[in-house]
Amino acid sequence: MAKIISVANQKGGVGKTTTAINLACGLAMADQKVLLIDMDPQFNATTGVGFEIDNKTLSMYHVFVGEKTLEEIIIKDIKKNVDLAPSSIDVAAVDLILLEQKNNNQNVLKDQINLIRDKYDFVIIDCPPSLGLINRNGLAISDTVLVPIQAEHYAMHGVAQLLRTIKKVKETLNKNLTVEGVLVTMFDSRTRLAHDVLEEIMKTFGNKVYKAIIPRNIKISESSIEGQSIFEYDKSGPGALAYVEFVKEVLKENGRI
Repeated sequence: MAKIISVANQKGGVGKTTTAINLACGLAMADQKVLLIDMDPQFNATTGVGFEIDNKTLSMYHVFVGEKTLEEIIIKDIKKNVDLAPSSIDVAAVDLILLEQKNNNQNVLKDQINLIRDKYDFVIIDCPPSLGLINRNGLAISDTVLVPIQAEHYAMHGVAQLLRTIKKVKETLNKNLTVEGVLVTMFDSRTRLAHDVLEEIMKTFGNKVYKAIIPRNIKISESSIEGQSIFEYDKSGPGALAYVEFVKEVLKENGRI
């Protein structure tokens, strides 16, 4: 049975999608079979692994509105050992559609993932930067939530609200939901601010903070634009080396190495 991890932060621009992509690809490099689910209507995880959508693309929109099963929209082997459930701009309408449904509107994804869960070692869900019904669907089926936090001004803004949402989901939908870990991203070791923010994050989350710290690095941003993981785009650069250490921590904590 797959370990299901949602990558979430209400605040945008924190390296959430980049982390989801590189976690999925890093796990795949360790011979884990991975499903990457893109639930963000900006569909950056979809294009970030090299898949170009068009008006014929079947996406998570079709799953949420009941037109297709999750298995029917999956793109097989978008990368070695990585399957993709793509997103599209249409996903922006899903929250409103689910709100109108009312019945079972927080368990649509859960029902679909449970049908194929035994085919994967990990399912990585890239959640949108919001706290709506799409995210609740992700949290309802997830074992854990991975929270990327950038080492910049207002880093903790939104995290408190995300943690409250996790608590509520745990009380109502998924009693076993926990925080997988907190990943510090966009860290500029030259600035005092970055070190101060890191200290605050450590004080707040303690041993939930990964030892690996993702540096501010232009190659990381460029890699997604090129539809590649950082391991493909700049495999010996500081961004790739940091993500390698992060993936090792995830594997070790989940008993996979």
